[in-house]
Amino acid sequence: MKAFIENLPKAELHLHIEGSFEPALMFEIAKRNTIKIPYNSVEEIEEAYKFDCLQDFLNIYYQGASVLTTEQDFYDLTYNYLQKCANQNVRHTEIMFDPQTHTERGIAFETVIKGISKACDDAQEKLNVSSLLIMSYLRHLSEDDAFKTLNQSLPFKNKITAVGLDSSEKGNPPSKFKRVFEASVKEGYIPVAHAGEEGSADYVWEAIDILGIKRIDHGNNSLQDEKLVKEIIKRDMALTVCPLSNTALQVVDNLKDHPLKKMMDLGLKVTINSDDPAYFGGQVNKNYLEIQKSLDLTKKELYTLAKNSFKYSFLNESKKQQYLNELETYYNYKK
Repeated sequence: MKAFIENLPKAELHLHIEGSFEPALMFEIAKRNTIKIPYNSVEEIEEAYKFDCLQDFLNIYYQGASVLTTEQDFYDLTYNYLQKCANQNVRHTEIMFDPQTHTERGIAFETVIKGISKACDDAQEKLNVSSLLIMSYLRHLSEDDAFKTLNQSLPFKNKITAVGLDSSEKGNPPSKFKRVFEASVKEGYIPVAHAGEEGSADYVWEAIDILGIKRIDHGNNSLQDEKLVKEIIKRDMALTVCPLSNTALQVVDNLKDHPLKKMMDLGLKVTINSDDPAYFGGQVNKNYLEIQKSLDLTKKELYTLAKNSFKYSFLNESKKQQYLNELETYYNYKK
C-alpha cells in the first residue's frame, strides 16, 4: 500500500505556503537576513513545533513567517515545497498564501507575490508540477484590512485564482467578511473558506450561503448537521480534509476516530491534504499513509480521494482530464 500511495498521481488543494516552512530553511533564511529568532539551532525550532491547539500553532507560525523579507525568501520557501510535490507525485497544487502576515510587517505585496509566483513558474517548467494561488484573508483581522489586501492584489490578478479565509476560526464567522468576498468575486476570484474546523456547522452554512464558496476547507463539523451534509452533496462541493492537522490541533483525538470514511460513505466529496506540513508532521503522502492505516482504506477508496483532488481543483477542464486519465491508467494497472 505504501508504494501504491507514493506513486499515486494526486493534487493538493489545501496547503498554506507559510506552513510548509521547515526548521532548517527557517534557520537558514533567518541567518541570511540577520534576523534574530529565539532559537539557537534547527533542533530548538523543531522542539517549538509542538503545540496543543490552533492558537499555539498560529503563534509559532507567525513568528516563523517574520524571517521572510525578500523576494528570494518567498521563492525559496515555495520552491522547496514544490520539490516535495514532485517527489510525491503531486501533479498539481493549489497554494494558499497570507499576504497580511507580511504586509503588516512592512513587506510589499509585490515582494510576496513575485517570489511565490516565480517559484511556481519554475516548478512548472523544471519539475512538471502545475500550481495556482489562493490569496487568504486573515479572519482575526478586520474586514477593512481584508479590503486593503484585495486592493493591493489587483495589479497581480493574473497570478491569483481564488481567495480564501483562514486563521483563528472561533469568534470570527464567515459573515464578518461578506462584503470583501462579494468584491473579490466581482474581481474574478473564486471564493473558498476554512469552515467547520474549530467552528460549528453554522460556520459552514455561513460560508456557503453568505460567502458563496465553491469549496470547503476542512469542514469536519459539517457532520453535526444532517441537513447541511445533504446540502453540500446537492451542491457537489468538495471538502479539503487535513488528517494530520486535525490530530495535531486536537480537532480529532486519534486518526482511528477521524470522520473521513464516514464522510465518504455519506457521499461527501473528500480530498486529502497536508495543510501546514512542516508543523503538522507530514507532507500529503504521509497524510494518505497515516489515514489509510488508521481507517483501513482500500485502494479503490484511495483512488477516489485522488480522483476528487483533480476533479474539484480549479484547473481548466482539459488539464483536469489529462490528470484524471493519468490517474485512471495508474489505478487500472496497479489495482
